Amino acid sequence: MALSLQEIISWCREEGKEFWEYMLYDDMRERGVLREESLSYMETIFDTMLHTVKTYRQERLSTSGLVGAEGGKMEAYLKKGSTLCGSFMGNAMSTALKMAESNACMRRIVAAPTAGSCGVLPAVLIPYYEMKQTDKREIIKALYVAGGIGEVIAQRASISGAQGGCQAEIGSASAMAAGALVYLEGGSGEQICHGAALALKGLLGLVCDPVAGLVEIPCVKRNVLGAVNAISCADMAMAGIKSKIPPDEVIDAMQEIGTKMDSAFRETALGGLATTATGQEIAQKLMKE
Repeated sequence: MALSLQEIISWCREEGKEFWEYMLYDDMRERGVLREESLSYMETIFDTMLHTVKTYRQERLSTSGLVGAEGGKMEAYLKKGSTLCGSFMGNAMSTALKMAESNACMRRIVAAPTAGSCGVLPAVLIPYYEMKQTDKREIIKALYVAGGIGEVIAQRASISGAQGGCQAEIGSASAMAAGALVYLEGGSGEQICHGAALALKGLLGLVCDPVAGLVEIPCVKRNVLGAVNAISCADMAMAGIKSKIPPDEVIDAMQEIGTKMDSAFRETALGGLATTATGQEIAQKLMKE
């Protein structure tokens, strides 16, 4: 189990392997499975993401009624061809909304790395797979890359909103997605790590302030933020742009920020958007219902 991204890079150099293979072998060791068993399980994970998005229904709402339909709205707007950000980014936004809404609607999702941030990784991988007609085996490898980044973040810092704020959830997911995209674009191990670092840096300090304590507002739309951030950071990394702060140090900084963050901003619904006048009104209405 890697305690640093640098450790993975060093292993790749010494063994002459790719970044994704570190996590493959790690999974084989940890679960005591064969190579094909590990690969098959990772394919199941991606197939689950695909199924959830493909079976999305715009009319399906969460129990609270606060979440639903917006993935469909984004998709309809995208089909008009008038988006500012283009088809790939638009599809990523739509997918992020669909997946995050599915979580709120109690459908089957993949926690990547958490349920609240479940829309970020599929938001970049599914459009890449479908629009670029990429071999599924490459997407599976990208999932291992994402897993490696997530594992290091979990070990050095946290992926829990209650412990580190939303930076630990959406921030971590965005870093994982950026690294996965860099891999798919043919980036080196170092570029993968810099893509992840750039993505995480951009979301440092993001608070977790769920309205009424539900993983709905602003959680669903923050999945879009994480996906868009990941795409832009992957492009920067592929252009040769590096994080001036080493990737592992960026993760350490997130840990420090999360530790010092007031508990009101760590999933308690005692601060931020949750305590605005409208946020309080929504919470009180739901309590009466």
